[in-house]
Amino acid sequence: MPGLSGKRILFGVTGSIAAYKAADWLRSLVKEEAMATVVMTEAAARFVSPLTFSALSGQAVYHDMFDQAPDLVMAHINLSRGADAILVAPATAQTIARLAHGMADNLLSTVILAARIPVVICPAMNSQMLSHPATQDNIRRLASFGYHFVQPGRGELACGEIGDGRLADWDAAREKLLSLFAPDDLKGQTVLITAGPTREALDPARFLSNRSSGKMGFALARTARRRGATVILVAGPVQLPDPPEIEVVHVTTAEEMRRAVMDRAATAHVVVKSAAVADFRPSTYADHKIKKTPQGIQIDLIKNPDILAELGAHRLSGQILVGFAAESRDHAGEGQRKLIEKNVDLMVVNDILGKATGFDVETNQVTLMDREAAVTLPLLSKEETADRIWDKVLQMQNGPPRP
Repeated sequence: MPGLSGKRILFGVTGSIAAYKAADWLRSLVKEEAMATVVMTEAAARFVSPLTFSALSGQAVYHDMFDQAPDLVMAHINLSRGADAILVAPATAQTIARLAHGMADNLLSTVILAARIPVVICPAMNSQMLSHPATQDNIRRLASFGYHFVQPGRGELACGEIGDGRLADWDAAREKLLSLFAPDDLKGQTVLITAGPTREALDPARFLSNRSSGKMGFALARTARRRGATVILVAGPVQLPDPPEIEVVHVTTAEEMRRAVMDRAATAHVVVKSAAVADFRPSTYADHKIKKTPQGIQIDLIKNPDILAELGAHRLSGQILVGFAAESRDHAGEGQRKLIEKNVDLMVVNDILGKATGFDVETNQVTLMDREAAVTLPLLSKEETADRIWDKVLQMQNGPPRP
């Protein structure tokens, strides 16, 4: 199943003002068809009513450790048995201290102590509380137990101060959860990915570019990180947030992208060139905006560097090189030509004219083409497509050595 669909998440909410954000997180889980059950502390119920979480999840909310209802007497043991993971957000300094020292004095801490499933903790507190040696020691202690942490963000806090301690964005928590359920078959590998378009300036107001959104490259980066890789993402100008726990290098022009890639390619086990690099750039740049004329203007273009071909000519032994061919016709012929001419191991070919496979859509249907065969995948989400590409890369790495 894609994403968190079908996953059973036990959602612990503790007594922080950020508890109101947990309601939005719960809504996101439900929208993604995860099955979320909420356990609240008594303090959390003072910030947000249990009825709110019950209405959003469509399930009962648990908070009383000593509930006498027959089906709840062993809730502290039974609640985690059917779950895939526990998410604690927001996690206060008090809750972190409880867990670090094995205290079981409320329902949530008791459930976690009895659980044998992954636990993800998302701290949220005043920056002074967060930086206190006791809190930091408790966090390190829990990490040594195997608990997973989502680092809090920085910004304006409820107390009015500016600093660390804001509850992380849902995107970061979601990625942490997804990494728990993904294979770690890329662990130990460094993956270099390019994504998005480039822009080639004509004057201060205009540039040459293309319609690439970068969504496919970002999906490749996210899925590789979930599977354990160290990911470097070189991104052209896109309207996408930086993925969590990924080094993102922002560039604008083809030459900037080339330099960023070449500076880092020697450390990569796999290089994936999914960016739509502009083939040409204006031969000259006008320092001032070019004015309209009755005759129009003629723009002389010069060829940009072919980053993929340069990588193919100078790559290290054993390095896997993956290229993308976005084509409007003769997909197989163009894919095969580029595979050979640019000396790559795998060419991913897609149809830019398809309504579900073209620019700035959430799905893709690609053909994976290597030196031996070509396989066309079904129409999938871009993240599912990315996972199929990583499966193919791993198959190639584990297969017979390239001559």
